[in-house]
Amino acid sequence: MKILIVEDEPKAGEYLRQGLREAGYFIELTRNGVDGLHEATEGDYDLVILDVNLPGIDGWSVLSSLRRKKRQLPVLFLTANDSVEDRVKGLELGADDYLVKPFSFSELLARIKSIMRRGHQVQEATLLQVADLQLDLVRRRAARSGKRLDLTAKEFGLLELFMRRRGEVLPRTLIASLMWDINFDSESNVIVVAVGRLRAKIDDGFSPKLLKTVRGMGYVLDEPEP
Repeated sequence: MKILIVEDEPKAGEYLRQGLREAGYFIELTRNGVDGLHEATEGDYDLVILDVNLPGIDGWSVLSSLRRKKRQLPVLFLTANDSVEDRVKGLELGADDYLVKPFSFSELLARIKSIMRRGHQVQEATLLQVADLQLDLVRRRAARSGKRLDLTAKEFGLLELFMRRRGEVLPRTLIASLMWDINFDSESNVIVVAVGRLRAKIDDGFSPKLLKTVRGMGYVLDEPEP
């Protein structure tokens, strides 16, 4: 699941980005309304977490523009504007939820899951499948041949990345930047260990093997050709 955060306060933005990545989500962060609107309009996101008081254009205007463009992308306002009038305005403009700062991170996660459960999305948008491997993005569950897989949040996010880009060889540099937000160190075995653990969970005891190493290039997940 890919989330866009539009938050101009640096500490708040980094806190959200780190916490949601650790929860297994793909995150993009923009720091003003103009960039936020562009990303929300042109990008492929499942949810926008939107502040109200933004430089450029405010959150009200971002949401209004999205709805005028008939973009039904779910939007969660996360803001210090805590008056009843502000809450009503946000919901009337078409927000799916409104959470006031300061907030509990566990509540934020619960609200994200609630939005995705009640969203009018077709099953294909919330259920990824390669061969008999399934990933339920709403219930945060993975299974192979009907058997539940016990994945950590990081493993779930890594598997989502591979399944969304099935058949594509993903270099370790790309995986590092998307999943760990770090520059790849050729001496580090972080990616090798993480992929190895994921492969053991999704491939050991199952056939065919889906997650493969492409020597000198990276990793690819796909169903073997007949």
